[in-house]
Amino acid sequence: MPRTCLLNSFKAAIKAADPKHIVPKHLPDPPKGRTLVIGAGKAAAAMALAVENHWPHDAPIDGLVITRYGHSLVTQKIKVVEAGHPLPDDNGVQASHQILTMTKALGAEDLLLCLFSGGGSSLLSLPIPSIALQDLRELTHQLLCCGATIQEVNAVRKHLSAIQGGRLAAICHAPIHALIISDVTGDDPTHIASGPCTPDPTTYADAIAVINKYHIEAHATIKQALLAGSQQQLDETPKPGCHFFTQVENKIIASANQSLLAAQIYFQKNNIAALIQDEAVTGEARNVGKAYATLTREFNQRSQLLKPPVALLSGGETTVTVKGRGCGGRNTEFLLSLLIALNGLEKVYAIACDTDGIDGSENNAGAIITPDSLHRAKALGMNTESFLANNDSYHFFEKLDDLIMTGPTYTNVNDYRAILIL
Repeated sequence: MPRTCLLNSFKAAIKAADPKHIVPKHLPDPPKGRTLVIGAGKAAAAMALAVENHWPHDAPIDGLVITRYGHSLVTQKIKVVEAGHPLPDDNGVQASHQILTMTKALGAEDLLLCLFSGGGSSLLSLPIPSIALQDLRELTHQLLCCGATIQEVNAVRKHLSAIQGGRLAAICHAPIHALIISDVTGDDPTHIASGPCTPDPTTYADAIAVINKYHIEAHATIKQALLAGSQQQLDETPKPGCHFFTQVENKIIASANQSLLAAQIYFQKNNIAALIQDEAVTGEARNVGKAYATLTREFNQRSQLLKPPVALLSGGETTVTVKGRGCGGRNTEFLLSLLIALNGLEKVYAIACDTDGIDGSENNAGAIITPDSLHRAKALGMNTESFLANNDSYHFFEKLDDLIMTGPTYTNVNDYRAILIL
Protein backbone atom coordinates (compact mmCIF):
# COMPACT_ATOMS: atom_id res chain seq x y z
CA MET A 1 0.00 0.00 0.00
CA PRO A 2 1.49 3.39 -1.02
CA ARG A 3 0.10 5.09 2.07
CA THR A 4 1.70 2.57 4.41
CA CYS A 5 4.95 2.81 2.50
CA LEU A 6 5.08 6.59 2.95
CA LEU A 7 4.26 6.35 6.65
CA ASN A 8 6.97 3.74 7.17
CA SER A 9 9.52 5.90 5.36
CA PHE A 10 8.72 8.71 7.79
CA LYS A 11 9.20 6.32 10.72
CA ALA A 12 12.60 5.36 9.32
CA ALA A 13 13.57 9.03 9.10
CA ILE A 14 12.59 9.63 12.72
CA LYS A 15 14.42 6.54 13.96
CA ALA A 16 17.65 7.78 12.38
CA ALA A 17 17.48 10.85 14.62
CA ASP A 18 16.36 9.11 17.83
CA PRO A 19 18.48 10.39 20.77
CA LYS A 20 18.63 7.00 22.47
CA HIS A 21 20.53 5.65 19.46
CA ILE A 22 22.73 8.62 18.59
CA VAL A 23 23.63 10.36 21.88
CA PRO A 24 25.65 7.49 23.46
CA LYS A 25 28.10 7.42 20.54
CA HIS A 26 29.09 11.04 21.14
CA LEU A 27 29.42 11.28 24.91
CA PRO A 28 32.72 12.73 26.18
CA ASP A 29 34.82 11.22 28.96
CA PRO A 30 33.90 12.36 32.48
CA PRO A 31 36.07 15.19 33.88
CA LYS A 32 38.07 15.18 37.12
CA GLY A 33 35.32 17.21 38.73
CA ARG A 34 31.58 16.99 38.20
CA THR A 35 29.47 17.13 35.07
CA LEU A 36 26.59 19.57 34.76
CA VAL A 37 24.10 18.66 32.05
CA ILE A 38 21.95 21.47 30.69
CA GLY A 39 19.85 21.64 27.56
CA ALA A 40 16.81 22.91 25.71
CA GLY A 41 14.68 21.67 22.86
CA LYS A 42 12.00 19.20 21.91
CA ALA A 43 14.58 16.40 22.14
CA ALA A 44 16.10 17.62 25.42
CA ALA A 45 14.41 15.09 27.73
CA ALA A 46 15.21 12.15 25.46
CA MET A 47 18.81 13.31 25.14
CA ALA A 48 19.11 13.69 28.93
CA LEU A 49 17.73 10.19 29.47
CA ALA A 50 20.23 8.77 26.98
CA VAL A 51 23.06 10.52 28.88
CA GLU A 52 21.88 9.07 32.19
CA ASN A 53 21.61 5.56 30.78
CA HIS A 54 25.17 5.58 29.41
CA TRP A 55 27.12 7.76 31.86
CA PRO A 56 29.63 5.94 34.12
CA HIS A 57 27.98 5.12 37.45
CA ASP A 58 30.94 6.39 39.49
CA ALA A 59 31.07 9.79 37.76
CA PRO A 60 29.04 12.60 39.42
CA ILE A 61 26.38 14.14 37.18
CA ASP A 62 23.33 16.35 37.58
CA GLY A 63 21.64 19.13 35.68
CA LEU A 64 18.51 20.62 34.17
CA VAL A 65 17.02 20.57 30.69
CA ILE A 66 13.97 22.37 29.30
CA THR A 67 11.56 20.77 26.85
CA ARG A 68 8.15 21.52 25.36
CA TYR A 69 4.97 20.72 27.26
CA GLY A 70 4.12 17.06 26.71
CA HIS A 71 7.70 16.11 25.79
CA SER A 72 9.01 15.19 29.24
CA LEU A 73 10.44 11.80 30.19
CA VAL A 74 11.26 10.30 33.59
CA THR A 75 14.89 10.90 34.56
CA GLN A 76 16.77 10.31 37.81
CA LYS A 77 19.64 12.81 38.03
CA ILE A 78 18.90 15.42 35.38
CA LYS A 79 15.81 17.51 36.09
CA VAL A 80 13.38 18.04 33.21
CA VAL A 81 11.28 21.21 33.10
CA GLU A 82 8.44 21.73 30.61
CA ALA A 83 7.94 25.20 29.17
CA GLY A 84 6.27 27.16 26.38
CA HIS A 85 6.85 26.66 22.69
CA PRO A 86 6.74 28.33 20.19
CA LEU A 87 6.15 31.28 22.51
CA PRO A 88 8.29 31.58 25.67
CA ASP A 89 6.67 31.54 29.11
CA ASP A 90 7.50 31.94 32.80
CA ASN A 91 8.53 28.30 33.21
CA GLY A 92 11.15 28.70 30.51
CA VAL A 93 12.44 31.97 31.92
CA GLN A 94 12.78 30.57 35.46
CA ALA A 95 14.49 27.39 34.25
CA SER A 96 16.84 29.39 32.01
CA HIS A 97 17.81 31.55 34.98
CA GLN A 98 18.59 28.37 36.98
CA ILE A 99 20.75 27.09 34.12
CA LEU A 100 22.68 30.37 34.05
CA THR A 101 23.23 30.27 37.82
CA MET A 102 24.36 26.61 37.81
CA THR A 103 26.73 27.23 34.90
CA LYS A 104 28.40 30.16 36.68
CA ALA A 105 29.22 27.85 39.63
CA LEU A 106 31.34 25.45 37.54
CA GLY A 107 35.11 25.31 37.92
CA ALA A 108 38.00 24.52 35.59
CA GLU A 109 37.97 20.76 36.42
CA ASP A 110 34.24 20.40 35.79
CA LEU A 111 32.40 19.86 32.50
CA LEU A 112 29.34 21.55 31.04
CA LEU A 113 27.55 19.02 28.84
CA CYS A 114 24.95 20.80 26.69
CA LEU A 115 22.06 19.12 24.88
CA PHE A 116 20.45 21.35 22.25
CA SER A 117 17.76 20.64 19.67
CA GLY A 118 15.06 22.41 17.71
CA GLY A 119 12.69 24.47 19.83
CA GLY A 120 15.48 25.55 22.15
CA SER A 121 15.25 29.21 21.15
CA SER A 122 11.81 29.55 22.72
CA LEU A 123 12.45 27.22 25.64
CA LEU A 124 15.82 28.64 26.72
CA SER A 125 14.41 32.13 26.96
CA LEU A 126 15.89 34.66 29.38
CA PRO A 127 15.17 38.20 28.19
CA ILE A 128 17.58 40.99 29.11
CA PRO A 129 16.40 42.95 32.21
CA SER A 130 14.81 45.80 30.28
CA ILE A 131 12.51 43.50 28.26
CA ALA A 132 9.21 42.17 29.66
CA LEU A 133 8.33 38.58 28.85
CA GLN A 134 4.94 39.56 27.41
CA ASP A 135 6.60 41.96 24.97
CA LEU A 136 9.05 39.25 23.92
CA ARG A 137 6.14 36.84 23.39
CA GLU A 138 4.34 39.33 21.15
CA LEU A 139 7.50 40.01 19.17
CA THR A 140 8.13 36.26 18.74
CA HIS A 141 4.57 35.74 17.51
CA GLN A 142 4.97 38.44 14.87
CA LEU A 143 8.35 37.09 13.73
CA LEU A 144 6.97 33.56 13.35
CA CYS A 145 3.98 34.74 11.28
CA CYS A 146 5.67 37.21 8.94
CA GLY A 147 7.60 34.74 6.78
CA ALA A 148 11.04 35.51 8.23
CA THR A 149 13.66 32.78 8.06
CA ILE A 150 14.79 31.10 11.27
CA GLN A 151 18.17 32.79 10.84
CA GLU A 152 16.47 36.21 10.77
CA VAL A 153 14.24 35.37 13.73
CA ASN A 154 17.22 34.23 15.78
CA ALA A 155 19.27 37.31 14.94
CA VAL A 156 16.62 39.28 16.81
CA ARG A 157 16.17 36.82 19.67
CA LYS A 158 19.91 36.58 20.39
CA HIS A 159 20.17 40.31 20.93
CA LEU A 160 17.33 40.33 23.43
CA SER A 161 18.63 37.33 25.40
CA ALA A 162 20.88 37.07 28.44
CA ILE A 163 21.82 33.46 27.65
CA GLN A 164 21.76 32.90 23.87
CA GLY A 165 24.08 34.08 21.13
CA GLY A 166 27.18 32.72 22.88
CA ARG A 167 26.41 34.35 26.22
CA LEU A 168 26.16 31.04 28.10
CA ALA A 169 29.69 30.13 27.02
CA ALA A 170 30.93 33.57 28.06
CA ILE A 171 30.09 33.02 31.74
CA CYS A 172 31.29 29.38 31.95
CA HIS A 173 34.67 28.61 33.59
CA ALA A 174 34.55 24.91 32.63
CA PRO A 175 35.12 23.19 29.28
CA ILE A 176 31.92 22.89 27.26
CA HIS A 177 30.84 19.89 25.17
CA ALA A 178 27.61 20.55 23.26
CA LEU A 179 25.69 17.77 21.50
CA ILE A 180 23.28 19.21 18.95
CA ILE A 181 20.39 17.79 16.95
CA SER A 182 20.05 20.17 14.02
CA ASP A 183 16.69 21.52 12.89
CA VAL A 184 18.04 24.25 10.61
CA THR A 185 19.21 24.24 7.03
CA GLY A 186 22.99 24.26 6.82
CA ASP A 187 23.37 22.74 10.33
CA ASP A 188 25.16 25.82 11.69
CA PRO A 189 25.19 25.54 15.53
CA THR A 190 24.74 29.29 15.89
CA HIS A 191 21.16 28.94 14.65
CA ILE A 192 20.14 25.95 16.81
CA ALA A 193 18.54 27.03 20.10
CA SER A 194 19.94 30.45 19.09
CA GLY A 195 23.50 29.26 19.74
CA PRO A 196 24.04 29.58 23.51
CA CYS A 197 27.61 28.27 23.17
CA THR A 198 28.59 29.49 19.72
CA PRO A 199 29.97 32.79 18.42
CA ASP A 200 27.28 35.05 17.00
CA PRO A 201 28.17 36.66 13.66
CA THR A 202 25.04 38.87 13.69
CA THR A 203 24.77 42.35 15.20
CA TYR A 204 22.22 44.67 16.77
CA ALA A 205 22.06 46.39 13.39
CA ASP A 206 21.11 43.07 11.77
CA ALA A 207 18.31 42.62 14.32
CA ILE A 208 16.98 46.10 13.59
CA ALA A 209 17.10 45.35 9.85
CA VAL A 210 14.89 42.28 10.37
CA ILE A 211 12.37 44.31 12.40
CA ASN A 212 12.22 46.92 9.64
CA LYS A 213 12.16 44.43 6.76
CA TYR A 214 9.03 42.71 8.01
CA HIS A 215 7.39 45.84 9.47
CA ILE A 216 7.30 44.33 12.96
CA GLU A 217 5.48 46.38 15.59
CA ALA A 218 7.87 45.82 18.48
CA HIS A 219 7.33 47.29 21.94
CA ALA A 220 9.16 50.55 22.69
CA THR A 221 11.49 48.87 25.20
CA ILE A 222 12.59 46.37 22.55
CA LYS A 223 13.26 49.09 20.00
CA GLN A 224 15.19 51.07 22.61
CA ALA A 225 17.35 48.07 23.56
CA LEU A 226 18.22 47.26 19.95
CA LEU A 227 18.98 50.92 19.20
CA ALA A 228 21.17 51.22 22.31
CA GLY A 229 23.06 48.11 21.26
CA SER A 230 23.59 49.42 17.73
CA GLN A 231 25.04 52.59 19.26
CA GLN A 232 27.46 50.52 21.40
CA GLN A 233 25.68 51.41 24.63
CA LEU A 234 25.11 47.67 25.28
CA ASP A 235 27.61 44.84 24.86
CA GLU A 236 27.38 42.94 21.59
CA THR A 237 26.89 39.19 21.59
CA PRO A 238 30.23 37.30 21.71
CA LYS A 239 31.86 37.16 18.28
CA PRO A 240 34.17 34.65 16.55
CA GLY A 241 37.64 34.88 18.06
CA CYS A 242 36.56 35.41 21.67
CA HIS A 243 39.04 33.51 23.85
CA PHE A 244 36.49 31.47 25.83
CA PHE A 245 35.30 29.65 22.71
CA THR A 246 38.62 27.76 22.67
CA GLN A 247 37.23 25.52 25.43
CA VAL A 248 33.95 24.86 23.58
CA GLU A 249 33.14 21.96 21.26
CA ASN A 250 29.84 22.12 19.37
CA LYS A 251 29.00 18.83 17.70
CA ILE A 252 26.11 18.12 15.34
CA ILE A 253 25.00 14.54 16.06
CA ALA A 254 21.84 14.33 13.92
CA SER A 255 20.59 16.22 10.89
CA ALA A 256 18.14 16.09 8.01
CA ASN A 257 20.71 14.37 5.80
CA GLN A 258 20.94 11.30 8.06
CA SER A 259 17.17 10.97 8.19
CA LEU A 260 16.74 11.34 4.44
CA LEU A 261 19.40 8.70 3.85
CA ALA A 262 17.53 6.32 6.20
CA ALA A 263 14.30 6.91 4.29
CA GLN A 264 16.10 6.38 0.99
CA ILE A 265 17.40 3.01 2.21
CA TYR A 266 13.87 2.04 3.31
CA PHE A 267 12.45 2.77 -0.16
CA GLN A 268 15.29 0.96 -1.89
CA LYS A 269 14.74 -2.14 0.24
CA ASN A 270 11.16 -2.08 -1.00
CA ASN A 271 12.27 -1.90 -4.65
CA ILE A 272 11.47 1.77 -5.05
CA ALA A 273 14.08 4.09 -6.52
CA ALA A 274 14.57 7.03 -4.16
CA LEU A 275 16.21 10.33 -5.00
CA ILE A 276 17.14 12.94 -2.39
CA GLN A 277 16.32 16.17 -4.20
CA ASP A 278 17.37 18.64 -1.52
CA GLU A 279 18.01 18.34 2.22
CA ALA A 280 17.80 22.10 2.82
CA VAL A 281 14.68 23.39 1.08
CA THR A 282 13.65 26.91 2.10
CA GLY A 283 11.12 29.41 0.83
CA GLU A 284 7.40 29.96 1.11
CA ALA A 285 5.68 26.59 1.63
CA ARG A 286 3.02 27.13 -1.02
CA ASN A 287 5.63 28.13 -3.60
CA VAL A 288 7.70 25.05 -2.79
CA GLY A 289 4.55 22.96 -3.27
CA LYS A 290 4.08 24.38 -6.76
CA ALA A 291 7.72 23.76 -7.62
CA TYR A 292 7.55 20.13 -6.54
CA ALA A 293 4.36 19.63 -8.55
CA THR A 294 6.31 20.77 -11.61
CA LEU A 295 9.16 18.41 -10.73
CA THR A 296 6.71 15.52 -10.32
CA ARG A 297 5.19 16.15 -13.74
CA GLU A 298 8.66 16.20 -15.30
CA PHE A 299 9.43 12.79 -13.82
CA ASN A 300 6.14 11.47 -15.16
CA GLN A 301 6.96 12.72 -18.64
CA ARG A 302 10.49 11.24 -18.54
CA SER A 303 9.58 7.87 -17.05
CA GLN A 304 11.72 6.14 -19.67
CA LEU A 305 14.83 7.53 -17.92
CA LEU A 306 13.86 6.34 -14.46
CA LYS A 307 10.94 3.98 -14.44
CA PRO A 308 8.43 4.15 -11.60
CA PRO A 309 8.03 3.52 -8.80
CA VAL A 310 10.14 6.50 -7.76
CA ALA A 311 10.25 8.46 -4.48
CA LEU A 312 11.40 12.08 -4.47
CA LEU A 313 12.72 13.02 -1.01
CA SER A 314 13.47 16.42 0.49
CA GLY A 315 14.03 18.11 3.83
CA GLY A 316 14.64 21.60 5.12
CA GLU A 317 12.45 24.31 6.58
CA THR A 318 9.94 26.29 4.57
CA THR A 319 8.07 29.32 5.89
CA VAL A 320 4.46 30.47 5.92
CA THR A 321 3.41 34.10 5.72
CA VAL A 322 0.14 34.03 7.65
CA LYS A 323 -2.56 36.20 6.09
CA GLY A 324 -5.66 34.11 6.85
CA ARG A 325 -7.32 33.02 10.06
CA GLY A 326 -7.10 29.27 9.61
CA CYS A 327 -4.95 26.63 11.29
CA GLY A 328 -2.04 24.71 9.89
CA GLY A 329 1.70 24.42 9.55
CA ARG A 330 4.23 24.61 6.76
CA ASN A 331 3.99 20.91 5.89
CA THR A 332 0.23 20.82 5.40
CA GLU A 333 0.40 24.13 3.53
CA PHE A 334 3.05 22.61 1.24
CA LEU A 335 0.83 19.58 0.62
CA LEU A 336 -2.29 21.62 -0.07
CA SER A 337 -0.42 23.74 -2.60
CA LEU A 338 1.08 20.58 -4.14
CA LEU A 339 -2.37 18.99 -4.38
CA ILE A 340 -3.84 21.99 -6.18
CA ALA A 341 -0.93 22.17 -8.63
CA LEU A 342 -1.02 18.43 -9.37
CA ASN A 343 -4.72 18.81 -10.24
CA GLY A 344 -5.63 15.13 -9.85
CA LEU A 345 -2.50 13.67 -11.46
CA GLU A 346 -2.82 9.89 -11.31
CA LYS A 347 -0.53 7.54 -9.40
CA VAL A 348 1.02 10.25 -7.22
CA TYR A 349 1.07 10.09 -3.42
CA ALA A 350 2.88 12.40 -1.03
CA ILE A 351 3.66 12.90 2.64
CA ALA A 352 4.98 15.97 4.43
CA CYS A 353 5.63 15.98 8.17
CA ASP A 354 7.73 17.70 10.79
CA THR A 355 10.05 15.18 12.40
CA ASP A 356 9.22 16.54 15.86
CA GLY A 357 5.62 15.39 15.47
CA ILE A 358 4.22 18.91 15.43
CA ASP A 359 3.42 20.83 12.25
CA GLY A 360 3.33 24.45 13.32
CA SER A 361 1.31 24.80 16.51
CA GLU A 362 -1.24 22.05 15.90
CA ASN A 363 -1.36 18.46 17.15
CA ASN A 364 -0.45 16.76 13.88
CA ALA A 365 2.94 15.92 12.44
CA GLY A 366 1.71 16.63 8.93
CA ALA A 367 -0.54 14.98 6.38
CA ILE A 368 -0.69 12.78 3.33
CA ILE A 369 -2.24 13.14 -0.14
CA THR A 370 -3.43 10.46 -2.53
CA PRO A 371 -4.43 10.59 -6.21
CA ASP A 372 -8.10 10.95 -5.22
CA SER A 373 -7.63 13.65 -2.54
CA LEU A 374 -8.87 16.44 -4.81
CA HIS A 375 -11.89 14.40 -5.88
CA ARG A 376 -12.78 13.58 -2.27
CA ALA A 377 -12.50 17.24 -1.32
CA LYS A 378 -14.83 18.32 -4.12
CA ALA A 379 -17.31 15.59 -3.14
CA LEU A 380 -17.43 17.15 0.33
CA GLY A 381 -18.06 20.58 -1.17
CA MET A 382 -14.66 21.92 -0.12
CA ASN A 383 -13.11 24.80 -2.04
CA THR A 384 -9.43 23.85 -2.02
CA GLU A 385 -8.15 27.28 -3.04
CA SER A 386 -10.15 28.97 -0.28
CA PHE A 387 -8.58 26.75 2.36
CA LEU A 388 -5.11 27.66 1.06
CA ALA A 389 -5.89 31.37 0.92
CA ASN A 390 -7.07 31.22 4.55
CA ASN A 391 -3.95 29.30 5.72
CA ASP A 392 -6.36 26.57 6.83
CA SER A 393 -4.58 23.45 5.66
CA TYR A 394 -5.10 21.69 9.01
CA HIS A 395 -8.88 21.69 8.73
CA PHE A 396 -8.70 20.74 5.05
CA PHE A 397 -6.81 17.53 5.77
CA GLU A 398 -8.78 16.94 8.94
CA LYS A 399 -11.99 16.80 6.91
CA LEU A 400 -10.34 14.27 4.56
CA ASP A 401 -9.11 12.21 7.54
CA ASP A 402 -5.59 12.52 6.14
CA LEU A 403 -3.79 14.18 9.05
CA ILE A 404 -0.85 12.23 10.50
CA MET A 405 -0.73 12.08 14.28
CA THR A 406 2.42 10.74 15.91
CA GLY A 407 2.55 12.55 19.23
CA PRO A 408 5.98 13.68 20.45
CA THR A 409 8.85 11.99 18.60
CA TYR A 410 11.49 13.38 21.03
CA THR A 411 13.68 14.53 18.16
CA ASN A 412 13.68 17.28 15.54
CA VAL A 413 15.60 17.41 12.26
CA ASN A 414 12.97 19.54 10.55
CA ASP A 415 10.69 18.68 7.67
CA TYR A 416 10.40 15.37 5.88
CA ARG A 417 8.76 15.20 2.46
CA ALA A 418 8.35 12.28 0.09
CA ILE A 419 6.49 12.18 -3.22
CA LEU A 420 5.81 8.65 -4.47
CA ILE A 421 5.24 8.22 -8.21
CA LEU A 422 3.88 4.79 -9.21
